[in-house]
Amino acid sequence: MLKVTFLLTFAAAFISNLAQAQDAGKKPVTLDAVLAERRGSSVFPIWAPGGQTFAYHDQGKIALYNVAAKSSSHWFNPSDLAKAAVKPAETEKFGWQNRRVSSDSYQWSSDGKDLLASVDGDLFMVKLNGKFQHLTRTEFEEEDPKLSPDSKQILYRSQSNLFLLDVKSKKVRQLTTDGSATILNGQLDWVYPEELDLSTATWWSPDSKQIAFLRFDVGKEFVYPQTDLLGERAISEPERYPQTGTANANVQLGVIDLQTGVTKWMKIGETANTLIARVYWLPDSSTVVTERLSRVQDKLELLFCNPSDGETRTVLTEHSKTWINFADNFYPLKSRPEFLWTSEASGFRHIYRYSNKGEMLGQLTKGDWEVRSVAAIDEATQKIYFTSSEASPLQTQLYSVGFEGGARTRLTQEEGTHNIHANESGSAFVDSFSNFKAPSQTLLKDSAGRQLAVLRPPDTKPQQEFDILPTEVVEVKTADGVTLYGLLIKPAGYQSGKKYPLIVDVYGGPGVQIVRNEWHGVNWMQFMAHKGYAVWMMDNRGSSGRGHAFEDPIYRDLGTTEVADQVLGVQHLIDLGLVDAQRIGITGGSYGGYMTLHSMLLAPGIFKVGVADAPVTDWHNYDTIYTERYMGLPDKNAERYRTTSNVQNAAKLQGHLLLVHNFEDDNVLFQNTMQMANALEKADKQFFMQIYPLKQHGVSGSLRRPLMQTMTAFFDQYLQPGT
Repeated sequence: MLKVTFLLTFAAAFISNLAQAQDAGKKPVTLDAVLAERRGSSVFPIWAPGGQTFAYHDQGKIALYNVAAKSSSHWFNPSDLAKAAVKPAETEKFGWQNRRVSSDSYQWSSDGKDLLASVDGDLFMVKLNGKFQHLTRTEFEEEDPKLSPDSKQILYRSQSNLFLLDVKSKKVRQLTTDGSATILNGQLDWVYPEELDLSTATWWSPDSKQIAFLRFDVGKEFVYPQTDLLGERAISEPERYPQTGTANANVQLGVIDLQTGVTKWMKIGETANTLIARVYWLPDSSTVVTERLSRVQDKLELLFCNPSDGETRTVLTEHSKTWINFADNFYPLKSRPEFLWTSEASGFRHIYRYSNKGEMLGQLTKGDWEVRSVAAIDEATQKIYFTSSEASPLQTQLYSVGFEGGARTRLTQEEGTHNIHANESGSAFVDSFSNFKAPSQTLLKDSAGRQLAVLRPPDTKPQQEFDILPTEVVEVKTADGVTLYGLLIKPAGYQSGKKYPLIVDVYGGPGVQIVRNEWHGVNWMQFMAHKGYAVWMMDNRGSSGRGHAFEDPIYRDLGTTEVADQVLGVQHLIDLGLVDAQRIGITGGSYGGYMTLHSMLLAPGIFKVGVADAPVTDWHNYDTIYTERYMGLPDKNAERYRTTSNVQNAAKLQGHLLLVHNFEDDNVLFQNTMQMANALEKADKQFFMQIYPLKQHGVSGSLRRPLMQTMTAFFDQYLQPGT
């Protein structure tokens, strides 16, 4: 049964004495400190042509950095552009905008003398002297603008149609006319950017004469009845959200010839049961390239399409007994009719070189580690810059390798996790990195990995002010010899031989790696450790970063292996004598919310208290692309859809449970929590629930404080730290 008065019950319990800091000269981490924490800002460069200059955000402004001079200067303030912009009409957008798609953007002109800026829905051209030209002044937002490679025209979308703006004359030409609430020209539906990381649906040909675009027909997608309840009258805000087993969008790949205005549709077959994961152009503009996935994503085809007649040929095909992980994996070469390709065919993602006819010319990297990204390609020196886990599955380092493969050169030496933003050739790159002991810092380096300049020094103030407790890496072995990595923070004032309450902070889902050698700083886990809890995080099988064999055990059976591994990790801590087996809590959000519930239901003897934030409670409720990748179609795997459902297992609840959810969550729909609450009520199980009014996935902003207070009070009430 639901208790709505639990906040009052726990309000007094929240006020408790913090554990004594290990370092008496520093403060314990408090909730106020957690909420005030601002992670050190990294430099995300927008490289200009030539790779010797980049623009970047600097305290709300745009700055320019000159690599040769190793100096930066203020360029312009986007707020000045925002003041001039015409605010878009509230009714302009069709449907829900996925949070992964940003409206503001910046793009250099081909000569590096101007920057196209999209701010508050209007377009501006900013000169190097800081002066700007206001290109559009409409009540509708010019979405996803793209400057043509010759910098003469700007492609943009408005009201689900495509338009072309001539930079010199300011004349606008409409390219498509059938855009509507269900026909999206050059516009993604909700699920594609969410689950395929596709951020755009338009691509200029390198010669500026053609435009490739995706046309989404979402008319058959399921409509979820989102409702805004915050005003005097409720307002319907329906969201097209294809739940597993329902229809996906029908997607076409078209090419517009700008001379004739004619759109030619590529012959890529029916797309009701396929996904168009990526689109590219070959450098000579002769061919549009696309990646087509089967609906359940166990087959991937690389297709070369002729834009003049739409004819298509299959260049290569990959199959998997489980699923194929999507990636940015196609890199056409300008100097030869070849391309680089990344694939997990060996069990780990590696780099291969192919001819444009589909002939494999060589595997350039190999080993029981994964290539995590291709950072740059220097065709002049035939060198590829890439990040990988070769040094450790917990680290990300930058390497280089030649077009013929062979020996690799490690370019980053500092221990930890490196995020690399290189210019096109790799002659210079921005490196933001951190590790367990050192906060993030950002350096400018050359192609050999030598430091050129410090762009952002590490922010050591939190370390100087607060007693940040050590994060320990703990290895746990499964029965079949697989190593699992966990992170442990022992409670402040830890005493050997004393048993402490434990909080497991879990995610556990595929496509994510949370145990990485990087700085965690002042966070809620540190706060709870200072209150007397041991805190634990562990990547179970199914999570990413360890190769496909590490992921495969969850295939068609989400939750079972993950919970078993999490139980194994907790049992390891119990066996060490560190943890009180009767005082173990668990919390997580999204897939972590699913795991919190699933762990409490499948292992009630281990997990006594749980806080599930925005949990998936039944996989029938989640979206097609994600769910079907791992679980298959519901009618083909009905039994596992039933057994993996938290709703179906609600009667197994024994511990104390708090459910947290935004009412208009666009990702994990509120339907999940309502179904769980209903099942718990029917099973006569006591639980608590906290509902928030945000229209997004995850509680943020000013509501973070009451959420953290509630979570903390809930664990304090039932796990009793300090006893």
